[in-house]
Amino acid sequence: MPKLGSQLQYYQQRIEKVLDAVLPKATLNPQHLHESMRYSVLDGGKRIRPLLVYATGEALGVDRKVLDIPAAAVELIHVYSLIHDDLPAMDDDDLRRSKPTCHKAYDEATAILAGDALQALSSHLLAHDTALESVLSAQQRLNLIQILTHASGSRGMAGGQAIDLAATGKSLTQLELENMHIHKTGALIRACVLMAIECSDNCSEVQVQQLDHYAKCVGLAFQVRDDILDIESDTETLGKTQGADVASNKATYPAILGMKNARQKAIDLHAEAVAQLDDFDHGADKLRNIADFIVNRLK
Repeated sequence: MPKLGSQLQYYQQRIEKVLDAVLPKATLNPQHLHESMRYSVLDGGKRIRPLLVYATGEALGVDRKVLDIPAAAVELIHVYSLIHDDLPAMDDDDLRRSKPTCHKAYDEATAILAGDALQALSSHLLAHDTALESVLSAQQRLNLIQILTHASGSRGMAGGQAIDLAATGKSLTQLELENMHIHKTGALIRACVLMAIECSDNCSEVQVQQLDHYAKCVGLAFQVRDDILDIESDTETLGKTQGADVASNKATYPAILGMKNARQKAIDLHAEAVAQLDDFDHGADKLRNIADFIVNRLK
């Protein structure tokens, strides 16, 4: 499997330290809840969403210190969604990031509360972090919260999951499948880029449109890749149960397009995403690397 470049690995290490610092210590009451939050967030995952925040900020010349909290906030939302998606009432998975899911390691009630608490913590950080207060205006911080909560709610990630649950066992058209994933996966990935843009003082309207288009393409390519790897990879590599989508009779790109066309779809989306960065200099190389990493895993 291709590895992330050294600079992206640096960002992975950086966000791990930030997450460790912003999460409540396991010794604080209620200890069981705080332990479960830290268990689910730390020491796992590729951190693609925080990497997108950092990489977009780097393309726009934003100080990394300004991006730490937005990057952490979006990862907390992502982990909250994973905890809840894995619950028996949802996708009913036992493995996540190569370890037992939160409800298996603890219990269902604790998993629900851990997800709730991570969601609340993400907004709290954006509203109250002292480092952000010194560099971003109140309006900018409010805009960050608006971007993230909109992407997380019924018009974004949660709505996409609802569509996914309702579509299980049903036949979808390619357009219906894309609409589901634009919400379920794409909305939060797009939010990563938009949050970094909000932290910049020198992003033109043209650049906003180009970066937003990049994010839409990368978000969809990410989901196509996931659908393919669910069939072709293995549980150990994925860090989650291989074949879960097929077993649950979920609509996927390989099921609708066939494997060959699904693979080509991901490659085409990658090309479209990278093309949006043609007007950017080497500062956008990390964004290019992320797009490459997503699709190269299929080669």
